[in-house]
Amino acid sequence: MPVFVSPGVTAVDLATFLVQCLNAVQYGLLLFLLASGLTLIFGIMGVINLAHGSFYMLGAYMAFALSPLFGNNFLLMLLAGMVLAALFGYVLEWVFFSYLYQREHLQQVLMTYGLILVFEELRAMLVGNDVHGVPVPDWLAGSFGLGGIMQYPWYRLFASGACIVLALALYAVVNRTRLGMMVRAGASDRDMVRGLGIDIRRLYRTVFAAGVALAALAGMIAAPMASVYPNMGASVLIICFVVVVIGGIGSITGALVASLLVGFVDTFGKVFFAELAGIGIYVLMAIVLVWRPEGLMGRRA
Repeated sequence: MPVFVSPGVTAVDLATFLVQCLNAVQYGLLLFLLASGLTLIFGIMGVINLAHGSFYMLGAYMAFALSPLFGNNFLLMLLAGMVLAALFGYVLEWVFFSYLYQREHLQQVLMTYGLILVFEELRAMLVGNDVHGVPVPDWLAGSFGLGGIMQYPWYRLFASGACIVLALALYAVVNRTRLGMMVRAGASDRDMVRGLGIDIRRLYRTVFAAGVALAALAGMIAAPMASVYPNMGASVLIICFVVVVIGGIGSITGALVASLLVGFVDTFGKVFFAELAGIGIYVLMAIVLVWRPEGLMGRRA
């Protein structure tokens, strides 16, 4: 998920600052789609899923495979990709992850790392190791001016808007529906949920499928902004865990706040402190953990 930087700009003026703010928000919101699924899976199911970044890669490659079929029907392609990813996640939880709940975290880490290797081999056999590009749909091509020589792509603005809509929809589902009530209860006390007679297996599969769909959607949205390449999920996995730790395990609101914080720290760190940009988000995580070990929105033990 690279940051867009306008060429020919050397001084940080108001227009440049605005572009970087848009970059930070867009990056943070896209990161939220990834991290929200991870924090739900970790917070409710108690599974450390190192393969979550592979679902992001899956979405990017689905965009590459589906874009010739759908053409300019980009929204329809995103919907089809989400449905396929959710079905894949539901089956994967049933076949594989349902056996991890009672395992120790070390076993979960090793087994989900094994999944990464399996996904990478399958990707190599199906599409090869070449780098691919996904075209921006015609109706989102081009850019608009932000004063002077500054230009900002319409597609990046669309990506931010789509992520905001999905964040609002996710908030409504988690906080205003019966399913959301069960999800929040499962994040607080899994044993109580079982005691109330709720089908915890179905809840787990639904949550896992939603997490896979969100990660894949993030990959599909990011694909036209960057290349689709092997092992691309590894580059976002660690940042996702940083977001989950900063926001608090199991907290959707915390994931949103942490994603935006990471987006601003990473984006402006690359602008003002290029030499130290790589450690900025980890310094942020260290500060938050010293202040609140459970994360910004996490529950106190």
